[in-house]
Amino acid sequence: MDIEDFMLTCPSKKFLGIECLGCGAQRAILLVFEGKFSEAFQLYPAVYTLLLFLFILGLSFTDRKRKYGKILMIMVVVNLIIMITSYYYKHFYIHSH
Repeated sequence: MDIEDFMLTCPSKKFLGIECLGCGAQRAILLVFEGKFSEAFQLYPAVYTLLLFLFILGLSFTDRKRKYGKILMIMVVVNLIIMITSYYYKHFYIHSH
C-alpha cells in the first residue's frame, strides 16, 4: 500500500480532462514531507504558501485569543495569485512553446 493510494482524485481532471488550480498540491505536499523541496515547488509553486496558510488556519482554531482573519485573507489572495500565475504559465506558455 502506498500513500498515493489515499490521495483524492481531481473531479475536473477526471471528468473534463482539464487540470484545476489545485492539481498537484497533494503530490507537492508529499514531496515536501519527503524532503524534495525543489521538486515540490516545480510541481506546485504555491505549495509553501499553502502550507503556511494551513498552519495559520490550524493556529486560528487553537489560539482563540488572537484574530487571524486578516492574515488568512492575505494568505488566500497570495495563494490565488500564485496559483493563477503558475496555472497560466504551465498551460499557456509551456504548452505553446
